[in-house]
Amino acid sequence: MPFTPLHLGLGVTCKAIGYRKISFMIFAGTQVLIDLEPLLGMIYGWQYLHFYTHNLIGALLTGGLATLLGKPISEWVLKLFNYPAWQISWKVAALSAFVGSFSHIFLDALMHSDMYPFYPLSKTLFLSTLVPYSVIFYGCLMGFVIGGIGYLVHKP
Repeated sequence: MPFTPLHLGLGVTCKAIGYRKISFMIFAGTQVLIDLEPLLGMIYGWQYLHFYTHNLIGALLTGGLATLLGKPISEWVLKLFNYPAWQISWKVAALSAFVGSFSHIFLDALMHSDMYPFYPLSKTLFLSTLVPYSVIFYGCLMGFVIGGIGYLVHKP
């Protein structure tokens, strides 16, 4: 499944900690944007599903694109639903997008054997065996639950 909800656990935790300094919508949108590559790879049968967008350079470019697209789209959605604080600063948009893209690369590097985070400098896979998948899965799940509770408690 190319669009895994696991990454959102970290996003909810970041939102709870950063509150108004992080846009969860932009963070989540970045996750989808970066995972368009594996989706297309599954459709077209590519050898590598995590190659161009799933490295540090790809994360940088995706974060920049997510910043430029995420701010106006997120503000439009918030305004559409009459959310009281619907304006997002460029600083918040950029922080949300880049935290989203680089955390995505890190988490995927721990999980996928076709992920080369330092490409084109290196095609090493040293991160893919570092942490068991169950630890990543339950860690992200707990981040979602604890971060969600933290956000609800923090919300004025």
